[in-house]
Amino acid sequence: MTHALTLLGTKGGPAIRPGGPNPTSMLLTLSGRRMVIDCGLGVSRGLVETGMSLKELDLVFITHLHSDHVLELGPLIHTAWTTGLDHPVTVYGPPGTRAVWTGFLASLAYDIETRIADEGRPDISELVSVVEYGPGEILRDADLTVEALRVDHPPVADCFALKFKGSGKTVVFSADTAPFPPLADFARGADLLVHEAMLPEGLDSIVRRTGNGTRLREHLIASHSFAADAALIAQEAGVGMLVLNHLIPADDPAFTEEHWRAAVRSIFGGEIVVGRDGQIISL
Repeated sequence: MTHALTLLGTKGGPAIRPGGPNPTSMLLTLSGRRMVIDCGLGVSRGLVETGMSLKELDLVFITHLHSDHVLELGPLIHTAWTTGLDHPVTVYGPPGTRAVWTGFLASLAYDIETRIADEGRPDISELVSVVEYGPGEILRDADLTVEALRVDHPPVADCFALKFKGSGKTVVFSADTAPFPPLADFARGADLLVHEAMLPEGLDSIVRRTGNGTRLREHLIASHSFAADAALIAQEAGVGMLVLNHLIPADDPAFTEEHWRAAVRSIFGGEIVVGRDGQIISL
């Protein structure tokens, strides 16, 4: 199994628009495991398009409970179940993740009960374990370890950067965060840092199209990082590659990959990737 990161959804925020990218989700293949990180809209289709059978679903990690990171958690597992999933799945998420899952089960109770009786499927509720985590090590299995760092994403208190180490590789995901200097220590020497990013000149575009302008702008500036901020963290951490992800704006044709590169290349000296849906990054 090749070590790789596949970007399934690369836009920031929950809205989807014609021809645009999907909200946040990724697939990390490392140490013989396939791990889904965040479950925004489109994650199920995105995984299938990589060639993965959903019945192979194994580990899922949620960074925080904003809808663009968790809205398709239940539907992903349910779709995997209807595809033939018959082994345990573990979901790691912040406090509140269990309530998201049990609420989904309640909402689909009729369908689930019908399929168990009519199609002979195993009880989906018994296949899934939810582990609610906080800062520190959250998983150790063979040579794979996963650590969490609480980042700064107000008003969400439980939002976590995640660090995956295995097979001699280290991959760090910033999650959603305002510029957060401790993230540089957390990502020190990583092969790959996946960091959220905004373009200052793109804020007017996203505010105009989304509405609620003043409040939305205040939230974006207080809770997210500009591309230059991500580059500073990557440079300070000495990572090998910076992947700009959770892009704001991600679906405005006025802003091209060159705009993103121009925002970071004078700050970060390593390899730069501007994320796009379906992109595979070999480790």
